[in-house]
Amino acid sequence: MNALAHTPLTMAQINAQHSLGALAVNIPGATAIFRSYKLDFCCGGQQSLAQACADKGLDSARILDAIRALDHDPELPATPTASELIAHILERYHAVHRQQLPELIRMARRVEAVHREHPHVPQGLAAQLETMQEELLEHMAKEEAILFPLLHSGGHPMAVHPIGMMRHEHINHGAQLERLATLTTQHQVPDGACNTWQALYAGTARLAEDLVEHIYLENNYLFPSFENTASSAH
Repeated sequence: MNALAHTPLTMAQINAQHSLGALAVNIPGATAIFRSYKLDFCCGGQQSLAQACADKGLDSARILDAIRALDHDPELPATPTASELIAHILERYHAVHRQQLPELIRMARRVEAVHREHPHVPQGLAAQLETMQEELLEHMAKEEAILFPLLHSGGHPMAVHPIGMMRHEHINHGAQLERLATLTTQHQVPDGACNTWQALYAGTARLAEDLVEHIYLENNYLFPSFENTASSAH
């Protein structure tokens, strides 16, 4: 077990002297970058990024830049317009969910296969994440193709119908998050878990946090102003 993997890291703190394992566990999404460069963050996770890159003739600064680019936290104005809020949702949540889920599914499949005899293996987690991905992609596509263009144009009394559908689907997303929490024991890894397992649960925790924020922003800030306008028009 790589002890550094347990040391909390923020994006501002990371550098090439940190181990692959610590970066994988602390920075959701870093595993996909390591995989693209064939850097072993699991069994070889004790190596520093600098050493691993030197061994393979890779540019560690370039890989660090790619990891830092995962920090999706665009500034939202204090009193955003509907268009600014939609742009924020698209960049901060829609794009991030599309990036998160394929890598989480890949890691879940690996953990379920490699640790299938472990008493705490999250059997069914990959399937759960695939279900969430399918539902989220469909949900976001409807927002992007139908609802958001309606709201961009200043809203329309008919917008309450797709808003109602999105609210209903948000309830289902909440139920899926509860199942995700159950399968991952509240995103808590068992003692002795490998770096891949730790990175997987760090990623599922981040996904859950992001999706809750995404739903909250739409339900409590974006949707109400258009629902109130529609009801006052009657």
